[in-house]
Amino acid sequence: MSHFIGKRLVQMAVVFVFVSMFAFSIIYFSPGDPLYLYTSPSVSVYKMTDEQLEDMRESLGLTGNAAQRYLNWAGKMLHGDWGLSVSNHQPVKKQIMDKLPNTIGLMGAALLLSVILAIPLGLLAGSYKNKWVDNIISGISYLGISLPAFWFGIMLIIVFSLKLGWFPSSGMRTIGVNSAADVVRHGVLPVIVLSVNNTAVFVRYIRSNTIEQREEEYVMTAISKGVPKIQVMYRHVLKNCLLPIITMVGMNFGTLITGSFIVESVFGWPGLGTLCMDAINSRDYTMIMGITMLACIVLLIGNFLADILYGFADPRIKRGEERENG
Repeated sequence: MSHFIGKRLVQMAVVFVFVSMFAFSIIYFSPGDPLYLYTSPSVSVYKMTDEQLEDMRESLGLTGNAAQRYLNWAGKMLHGDWGLSVSNHQPVKKQIMDKLPNTIGLMGAALLLSVILAIPLGLLAGSYKNKWVDNIISGISYLGISLPAFWFGIMLIIVFSLKLGWFPSSGMRTIGVNSAADVVRHGVLPVIVLSVNNTAVFVRYIRSNTIEQREEEYVMTAISKGVPKIQVMYRHVLKNCLLPIITMVGMNFGTLITGSFIVESVFGWPGLGTLCMDAINSRDYTMIMGITMLACIVLLIGNFLADILYGFADPRIKRGEERENG
């Protein structure tokens, strides 16, 4: 197991380096000047001399060729210095960490809700293949996959906020109110919007795997021995259906950082999505790079945890690794 973990850690390090180089190249070769806000007479409210601009370029790591700028940026980032924001000249790391809990709470709740809903729905659809129950669940799943998040969010705001007044339409807290219940009320609608697509995808995966597992001999043997169907589904079939779900959840770890951009904008949620959209609009390259690399780290960690969980969900994988290492 230690050999397997070490191998995965090396792979993660290699992937991280390549992603950082690729992301830096995109930002470096993008058109426009990162200091546009300070140099354009129609936008800038500052009166900065050429010497001040050069000092700012040097402090932001915007001098030198591509290799020098990449090594300078990467070295500082590994030491915890993510640079200064071009738009407000504040530390990038501090701004990201201030917004990170808001986004993780929102996306984590949506991912958890998706798994909780998808498991019973997928098992139910797979158990009644081509029956009316399966047709209804499959139809809703196809609708959830194709539903645009921004449109669905606007519809929920119109119905549940403007018409019924059940939930707030935007923001994370009510002014003057500082309670967990208030945060939950603000998060209900965006969590529903964010969970719809993941739930639909998870349901389709669980349904297909349930249909496949129900045709296996161990399921038929258990049913022939008189084991209740629901017990067979949850004790045997479900365990073998968890592998694709573990994969999907691991791949969706990256969306804990980047998956809420549109939804956060629609609902005015003060998270990384809003922060990144502001950075894109203001050409804040250092902020964009910081958020990109954070998303990469979270995605790599998610896939690593998924690989570890494979061994617990299916002992055959663990035994196969031991034979390979042995």
